[in-house]
Amino acid sequence: MKSHDHLFKVLIVGDVTVGKTSLVQRYANNTFSKNYKSTVGVDFALKVLQWSASETVRLQLWDIAGQERFTSMTRLYYREAAACVIMFDVTNKASFLNSQKWKEDLDNKVVLSNGTPVPCILLANKCDLSPWAVTKEEIDLFSKENMFIGWTETSVKENRNINESMNVLVAKMMDNGEGVAALSGNGDYINLQLVPTPGYGCC
Repeated sequence: MKSHDHLFKVLIVGDVTVGKTSLVQRYANNTFSKNYKSTVGVDFALKVLQWSASETVRLQLWDIAGQERFTSMTRLYYREAAACVIMFDVTNKASFLNSQKWKEDLDNKVVLSNGTPVPCILLANKCDLSPWAVTKEEIDLFSKENMFIGWTETSVKENRNINESMNVLVAKMMDNGEGVAALSGNGDYINLQLVPTPGYGCC
Protein backbone atom coordinates (compact mmCIF):
# COMPACT_ATOMS: atom_id res chain seq x y z
CA MET A 1 0.00 0.00 0.00
CA LYS A 2 1.37 3.37 -1.02
CA SER A 3 1.77 5.81 1.86
CA HIS A 4 0.81 9.46 1.64
CA ASP A 5 2.48 12.15 3.72
CA HIS A 6 0.53 15.37 4.25
CA LEU A 7 2.05 18.55 5.67
CA PHE A 8 -0.22 21.31 6.99
CA LYS A 9 0.56 24.65 8.59
CA VAL A 10 -1.90 25.38 11.42
CA LEU A 11 -2.08 28.77 13.13
CA ILE A 12 -2.93 29.13 16.82
CA VAL A 13 -4.10 32.69 17.52
CA GLY A 14 -5.94 34.69 20.17
CA ASP A 15 -5.28 37.18 22.94
CA VAL A 16 -2.37 36.87 25.33
CA THR A 17 -2.87 34.36 28.23
CA VAL A 18 -5.83 32.50 26.68
CA GLY A 19 -3.76 29.29 26.59
CA LYS A 20 -2.27 29.12 23.07
CA THR A 21 1.21 27.98 24.12
CA SER A 22 -0.32 25.55 26.62
CA LEU A 23 -2.51 24.10 23.88
CA VAL A 24 0.45 23.61 21.53
CA GLN A 25 2.57 21.97 24.24
CA ARG A 26 -0.31 19.77 25.40
CA TYR A 27 -1.18 18.67 21.87
CA ALA A 28 2.36 18.21 20.55
CA ASN A 29 4.10 16.88 23.67
CA ASN A 30 1.31 16.06 26.15
CA THR A 31 2.85 18.42 28.71
CA PHE A 32 1.30 21.22 30.75
CA SER A 33 2.82 24.01 32.83
CA LYS A 34 1.31 27.02 34.58
CA ASN A 35 4.47 29.01 33.96
CA TYR A 36 4.85 29.51 30.23
CA LYS A 37 6.37 32.85 29.26
CA SER A 38 4.49 35.00 26.77
CA THR A 39 5.38 34.08 23.20
CA VAL A 40 7.55 36.65 21.44
CA GLY A 41 6.55 36.85 17.79
CA VAL A 42 5.93 33.21 16.92
CA ASP A 43 6.80 29.78 18.31
CA PHE A 44 6.69 26.42 16.57
CA ALA A 45 5.92 22.78 17.28
CA LEU A 46 5.38 19.66 15.17
CA LYS A 47 2.65 17.07 15.64
CA VAL A 48 2.66 13.83 13.65
CA LEU A 49 -0.54 11.80 13.27
CA GLN A 50 -0.97 8.39 11.71
CA TRP A 51 -4.30 9.37 10.20
CA SER A 52 -4.98 6.07 8.47
CA ALA A 53 -3.12 2.95 7.42
CA SER A 54 -1.70 4.80 4.42
CA GLU A 55 -1.80 8.45 5.48
CA THR A 56 0.53 10.35 7.78
CA VAL A 57 -0.32 13.93 8.72
CA ARG A 58 2.36 16.34 9.88
CA LEU A 59 1.09 19.53 11.47
CA GLN A 60 3.33 22.57 11.76
CA LEU A 61 1.78 24.42 14.71
CA TRP A 62 2.44 28.17 14.66
CA ASP A 63 1.84 29.71 18.09
CA ILE A 64 1.29 33.41 17.28
CA ALA A 65 1.96 36.02 19.96
CA GLY A 66 -1.18 37.69 21.29
CA GLN A 67 0.33 41.09 22.08
CA GLU A 68 -0.80 44.06 20.01
CA ARG A 69 2.73 44.97 18.94
CA PHE A 70 3.14 41.73 16.98
CA THR A 71 -0.02 42.04 14.83
CA SER A 72 1.86 43.97 12.16
CA MET A 73 3.81 40.76 11.52
CA THR A 74 0.82 38.46 11.12
CA ARG A 75 0.68 38.69 7.31
CA LEU A 76 4.11 37.07 7.24
CA TYR A 77 3.16 34.47 9.86
CA TYR A 78 -0.16 33.56 8.19
CA ARG A 79 1.33 32.84 4.77
CA GLU A 80 0.41 29.39 3.36
CA ALA A 81 -1.65 28.43 6.40
CA ALA A 82 -4.01 25.49 5.85
CA ALA A 83 -6.14 25.96 8.98
CA CYS A 84 -6.44 28.05 12.12
CA VAL A 85 -7.40 27.72 15.78
CA ILE A 86 -8.72 30.88 17.44
CA MET A 87 -8.87 30.62 21.22
CA PHE A 88 -10.38 32.68 24.00
CA ASP A 89 -10.62 32.34 27.78
CA VAL A 90 -14.22 31.68 28.89
CA THR A 91 -13.61 33.71 32.06
CA ASN A 92 -12.34 36.73 30.11
CA LYS A 93 -15.05 38.51 28.08
CA ALA A 94 -12.52 40.77 26.32
CA SER A 95 -10.63 37.78 24.92
CA PHE A 96 -13.92 36.49 23.50
CA LEU A 97 -14.80 39.84 21.90
CA ASN A 98 -11.29 40.14 20.47
CA SER A 99 -11.72 36.80 18.69
CA GLN A 100 -13.60 38.77 16.03
CA LYS A 101 -10.52 40.96 15.49
CA TRP A 102 -8.33 37.88 15.11
CA LYS A 103 -10.75 36.28 12.64
CA GLU A 104 -10.96 39.45 10.55
CA ASP A 105 -7.17 39.80 10.59
CA LEU A 106 -6.85 36.20 9.38
CA ASP A 107 -9.49 36.53 6.64
CA ASN A 108 -7.98 39.79 5.38
CA LYS A 109 -4.45 38.40 5.10
CA VAL A 110 -4.66 34.81 3.90
CA VAL A 111 -6.91 32.54 1.82
CA LEU A 112 -6.56 28.99 0.56
CA SER A 113 -5.22 28.39 -2.95
CA ASN A 114 -8.81 28.15 -4.24
CA GLY A 115 -9.59 31.60 -2.83
CA THR A 116 -11.79 30.44 0.06
CA PRO A 117 -11.19 31.42 3.71
CA VAL A 118 -8.84 29.30 5.79
CA PRO A 119 -10.95 26.84 7.87
CA CYS A 120 -10.98 28.01 11.45
CA ILE A 121 -12.23 26.42 14.67
CA LEU A 122 -13.15 28.47 17.75
CA LEU A 123 -12.02 27.03 21.09
CA ALA A 124 -13.59 28.23 24.34
CA ASN A 125 -10.66 27.42 26.61
CA LYS A 126 -10.42 27.11 30.42
CA CYS A 127 -13.87 25.53 30.58
CA ASP A 128 -12.83 23.95 33.90
CA LEU A 129 -13.04 27.42 35.49
CA SER A 130 -16.14 29.32 36.57
CA PRO A 131 -18.01 31.51 36.27
CA TRP A 132 -17.99 31.85 32.49
CA ALA A 133 -18.02 35.47 31.34
CA VAL A 134 -19.87 34.55 28.15
CA THR A 135 -22.89 32.34 27.46
CA LYS A 136 -22.96 29.36 25.11
CA GLU A 137 -25.69 31.15 23.15
CA GLU A 138 -23.38 34.14 22.61
CA ILE A 139 -20.53 31.89 21.48
CA ASP A 140 -22.86 29.99 19.14
CA LEU A 141 -24.13 33.17 17.48
CA PHE A 142 -20.63 34.63 17.22
CA SER A 143 -19.27 31.44 15.64
CA LYS A 144 -22.01 31.39 13.00
CA GLU A 145 -21.76 35.12 12.20
CA ASN A 146 -17.98 34.94 11.75
CA MET A 147 -17.99 31.78 9.61
CA PHE A 148 -16.06 29.46 11.90
CA ILE A 149 -16.37 25.78 10.99
CA GLY A 150 -17.68 25.37 14.53
CA TRP A 151 -16.78 25.78 18.18
CA THR A 152 -16.32 23.68 21.28
CA GLU A 153 -15.13 24.07 24.87
CA THR A 154 -11.65 22.93 25.91
CA SER A 155 -9.51 22.69 29.01
CA VAL A 156 -5.82 22.43 28.22
CA LYS A 157 -5.10 21.98 31.92
CA GLU A 158 -7.39 18.95 32.16
CA ASN A 159 -6.56 17.78 28.61
CA ARG A 160 -10.26 18.01 27.73
CA ASN A 161 -11.28 18.02 24.03
CA ILE A 162 -7.78 18.91 22.79
CA ASN A 163 -7.04 15.94 20.51
CA GLU A 164 -10.70 15.65 19.55
CA SER A 165 -11.11 19.26 18.42
CA MET A 166 -7.85 19.14 16.49
CA ASN A 167 -9.08 15.98 14.75
CA VAL A 168 -12.07 17.98 13.48
CA LEU A 169 -9.68 20.54 11.99
CA VAL A 170 -7.47 17.88 10.41
CA ALA A 171 -10.50 16.13 8.92
CA LYS A 172 -11.55 19.45 7.42
CA MET A 173 -8.12 19.89 5.83
CA MET A 174 -8.05 16.29 4.61
CA ASP A 175 -11.61 16.69 3.32
CA ASN A 176 -12.29 13.05 4.10
CA GLY A 177 -14.25 13.22 7.35
CA GLU A 178 -17.65 12.11 6.13
CA GLY A 179 -19.18 12.33 9.59
CA VAL A 180 -17.36 15.56 10.38
CA ALA A 181 -18.67 17.42 7.35
CA ALA A 182 -22.20 17.33 8.72
CA LEU A 183 -21.04 18.35 12.19
CA SER A 184 -18.92 21.32 11.27
CA GLY A 185 -18.79 24.03 8.67
CA ASN A 186 -21.63 26.34 9.64
CA GLY A 187 -20.41 27.62 12.99
CA ASP A 188 -22.47 25.22 15.10
CA TYR A 189 -21.37 23.76 18.41
CA ILE A 190 -19.30 20.64 17.67
CA ASN A 191 -20.42 17.69 19.75
CA LEU A 192 -17.13 15.82 19.91
CA GLN A 193 -18.88 12.63 21.11
CA LEU A 194 -20.32 12.36 17.59
CA VAL A 195 -17.06 12.95 15.74
CA PRO A 196 -15.57 9.78 14.27
CA THR A 197 -12.08 9.08 15.60
CA PRO A 198 -9.41 8.23 13.03
CA GLY A 199 -6.99 5.44 13.70
CA TYR A 200 -4.34 7.96 14.63
CA GLY A 201 -1.46 7.95 17.03
CA CYS A 202 1.51 10.12 17.71
CA CYS A 203 4.66 8.88 16.03
